[in-house]
Amino acid sequence: MDRRSLMKRAGIAGVLASGVAPAVHAQAAVRWRLASSFPKSLDTIFGSAEVMSKTVKDLSGGKFDISVHAGGELMPAFGVVDALENSTIEMAQTAPYYFTGKDPIFAFGCAVPFGLTARQMDAWMEHGNGRKLMDAFYAKHNIKSFSAGNTGTQMGGWFRKEIKSVADLKGLKMRMGGGLLGEAMAKLGVVSQNMPAGEVYQSLEKGTLDATEFVGPYDDEKLGFNKVAPYYYYPGWWEGGAELEFFVNTKAYAALSPENKAILQAACNVAARDMLAKYDAVNPIALKRLVANKTQLKAFPKDVLQAGYKASMEVFAEHEAKSPEFKTIHQDMRAFQRDQLLWSRFSEYYFDSFMMSTKV
Repeated sequence: MDRRSLMKRAGIAGVLASGVAPAVHAQAAVRWRLASSFPKSLDTIFGSAEVMSKTVKDLSGGKFDISVHAGGELMPAFGVVDALENSTIEMAQTAPYYFTGKDPIFAFGCAVPFGLTARQMDAWMEHGNGRKLMDAFYAKHNIKSFSAGNTGTQMGGWFRKEIKSVADLKGLKMRMGGGLLGEAMAKLGVVSQNMPAGEVYQSLEKGTLDATEFVGPYDDEKLGFNKVAPYYYYPGWWEGGAELEFFVNTKAYAALSPENKAILQAACNVAARDMLAKYDAVNPIALKRLVANKTQLKAFPKDVLQAGYKASMEVFAEHEAKSPEFKTIHQDMRAFQRDQLLWSRFSEYYFDSFMMSTKV
């Protein structure tokens, strides 16, 4: 045995004797910044980013660290896409439909009127064509996407006055999350406003807003909307399931090692699952509290739903006529939705309908 071989074996033996495994792939520390579009007070949505960050750090043994910043800390809440395009930050957490002013296609990464539920969205994005189609679109903005979670079907929002028919919507000033909803509601006479959640309460209190939609009972109660608008409508037909996304700068992602890419994917999966589970756990309790505190819970009249559907389909047709890419993604989503609705008739829908009519 030559001297070099002997020293090599002796070195390995010493490491093993000490009980320390050799570092096969010693990696340099990676430090990223994530900018969220949401305030820290929303532990459901902003909490998803915190869960993801902690999981990344734990899985990497502290070698991959993503600092999480609430909306407004590093940049305005709606400035995150520009920051990713310019490589100012490595990652963001947001609702893609906030950026339909750049391109209406952004809405398909989050929610569209009369679109997919949370489970359907998850299936389309991860096992249908959704993620592939959206990432091809996002690449134009230097973005790769991962799910940050889903809110589930949302409520229809808070109104200062009762909505008895479509006519009551005319002239209404309403905060909406963004996307194609504003265009559909405009056809019904609603004046849409897109603003961060933290600014809505004061606008409702002052009367510069007549109504707002956000998410559901737990978040809405935290934001205090029940104190300034007594009528709480359902369902949010514009968000059958709102997908939140982690946007990653493509250059930053490409620079990650295979191990860190796998860690990031796993951490996003953990955070996404946690968000929907938390919403499903806390929303029923919050809804009971709101009703106990005199919130007037009401279903949208059927004519409002029908008018909303008609207006939405007109909006989709208008965008399809202008953009082949929009048409491809929309038609793919609707084909997937038709199969999902068929399956639901024989599974979730029938089972849930029975359970709701039975004393549990």
